[in-house]
Amino acid sequence: MEAKIRQLTDNELITRYREGDTSCFEVLLGRYQAKVYGYIFSVVKDKEIADDIFQDTFYKVIVTINSDSYKDENKFIHWVMRIAHNLIVDHYRRNNKMPVVPNRPDNNVVDNLKVQDDNVERTIMKKQTSQNIRRLVKMLPPEQRRVVILRHYGKCEFKDIAARTGVSINTALGRMRYAIINLRRLARENNMYIEL
Repeated sequence: MEAKIRQLTDNELITRYREGDTSCFEVLLGRYQAKVYGYIFSVVKDKEIADDIFQDTFYKVIVTINSDSYKDENKFIHWVMRIAHNLIVDHYRRNNKMPVVPNRPDNNVVDNLKVQDDNVERTIMKKQTSQNIRRLVKMLPPEQRRVVILRHYGKCEFKDIAARTGVSINTALGRMRYAIINLRRLARENNMYIEL
């Protein structure tokens, strides 16, 4: 019976969990806990904080599923990762020092706070996207990988990439285009969040 449960899709497991089969949630948790915890720890770099955020993430998951607020869209892990991400951002917002703002009539405190909050979230997202892209770039065919590395990490112009790789500019551009298409596909297949 347990082997059959493990073969169910995420949405099938959620449906059965809602119907009272708690072992289905254990399967879901087992399926994704390493990925979710790994992401949280890679950002916060502190075991206790990562443990707390991980527990809060799955608490929210359980509450949402039990309240029938979860919408089955075959994107369970993306939804869970978004919850984890939001909790990480909340953690940084709570624990970062508030900016000191001079008390002048021309200074809008709300604008300054919003800028800081946006920067914290943007920093976290950039870091995670960068880590995900590095992993995915390693999966690209060698000629596409080389173009991506030269362009994004080496900051090379396409004419320089063409010269270094011994191809025309159009070929270099084409390889870059296919690399982006493949990175998006690989991200979907590996349940990674990237912004390209």
